[in-house]
Amino acid sequence: MRIGRMAPLLAVGVTATLLPALSPARASAAEPLARFTNQKPAWHRCDTSLPAAYQCATIKVPLDYSRPGSRTVKLAVSRIRTSVPGRRHGAILFNPGGPGGEGLDMPLMMKDTMPEKVREQYDLIGFDPRGVGRSSPLTCGLTATEENIEHPYKRETFSRDVKWARSVAAKCRARNGDRLPYFTTRNTARDMDVLRAVLGERKISYLGYSYGTYLGAVYAQMFPGRTDRFVLDSAVDPARIWRGMIQVWAEGTEPAFTRWTKWTAQHHRTYRLGNTPAEVEKTFWNLVARADRTPVDDGGEKLTGDDIRARLRPVFFSPKDAAEAVVRLKKAAGGRATSRHRLTRDATKGPHRPMPAAAQAPADNGSAAFWTVVCGDTPAWPHDPERYRRDAIRDKARYPLYGDFGSNITPCAFWGRPAEPVTGVDNNVGVLTVQNQWDSQTPLISGLGMHHALKGSRMVYVRGGEGHGVYSGDPRACADRAVNAYLGNGRLPAEDVTCEAPAPRRPGVNQRIVPTPGNTPQGPRF
Repeated sequence: MRIGRMAPLLAVGVTATLLPALSPARASAAEPLARFTNQKPAWHRCDTSLPAAYQCATIKVPLDYSRPGSRTVKLAVSRIRTSVPGRRHGAILFNPGGPGGEGLDMPLMMKDTMPEKVREQYDLIGFDPRGVGRSSPLTCGLTATEENIEHPYKRETFSRDVKWARSVAAKCRARNGDRLPYFTTRNTARDMDVLRAVLGERKISYLGYSYGTYLGAVYAQMFPGRTDRFVLDSAVDPARIWRGMIQVWAEGTEPAFTRWTKWTAQHHRTYRLGNTPAEVEKTFWNLVARADRTPVDDGGEKLTGDDIRARLRPVFFSPKDAAEAVVRLKKAAGGRATSRHRLTRDATKGPHRPMPAAAQAPADNGSAAFWTVVCGDTPAWPHDPERYRRDAIRDKARYPLYGDFGSNITPCAFWGRPAEPVTGVDNNVGVLTVQNQWDSQTPLISGLGMHHALKGSRMVYVRGGEGHGVYSGDPRACADRAVNAYLGNGRLPAEDVTCEAPAPRRPGVNQRIVPTPGNTPQGPRF
């Protein structure tokens, strides 16, 4: 990602017993979920500007699966069916990440990513998760300022951070009432299983990026017998849900920063930032201190030292990008003109996605969905603001680049009690995990956590790999070949696979395939 903006099973859940693996035609009317599994989607062309084969529909799912006869949620789904029926293996679902990422256009994106001999085996299925995009979208009525999640700890501003966190939580409750606890990963996994039944599949295959890896792992935990070929790319550690996953951004950045100082010192003749790693590090922190005294004019936007820490955090995972950014900011701090490329949150939005954002989705939908899921998935969030203060002070010393951001207070401190326990991920389901060594949003330690929790998994590890999202449609890449082989024949590698990083990819390839967290105006996402 370039310079940008951010255990044992506790309870299997009601649908594991209420939703047997039957086609809609065989479902009994006595089943509590029969009216959902028996739906016949009205498939239609999604948009006249898009291919006719790309079809959309809407189905209904229960808001609360313990009361399936009560209120419902709309689920927007899409598909591109295989044109080679004799080769068809089944249906594959996709999730691009988030929480809050829209997945309706994923079939169009993945059609150009998966090789034909793999693609022709599957109906490609996209969907906006509940609360997102066209699927009963959430809103909290947040302003652009309230959507910013990056709050560095300072003694003089901490009370303001607490007020922000309390206000966001209160707005989300006020706008959504008693619906709020049901927009969770567990319920999205249940929605996926309703969709499986509606499609007439006994099992589903799946490819999930980033947050989508956790969603896939939760599905595999709740519905192991319905889990077919699952690929989890750039994985969330299920043991860190969710505060630990925000904190891991700080933990994972420190080795990337150290690597950057070494690389930049080796390229001193090009960047002039220091002959040794220590000199490079000193140059960076001098820049931060200078910007805290006098904000740096970055193409018309004033950046403080805290802004620089937050926005460069993911960039250090790509040393060349980080060196160029620091050079540019150093020149700006010295009053010299810089290129038009600014260190802004909007500068790195990926290429145009094939389907426009849902017109009816509120402006704060991504942020509202993010907080609703990360706060509602688990009761593990501390509720005492002083706990966040102490942790932020501790982690600022431990992880200077981002520790105070990662441990500062969030709206989850004031959220309501979750409707269910967190889903413990600990099973032997066979899945394939894929991980770059230098991933800014789900660092290597996170990917290893998922791999260890899924005891039947195999990992494809890309040594030296940079960026968030590995599988990109590059037929030369070792990792892509391993994923394609698994999706093609269903056989996991006999053991974990280590790949060497391929030659640098085309600019923006990760953003094209994975709507990365840094490409949103609100800050990091998974």
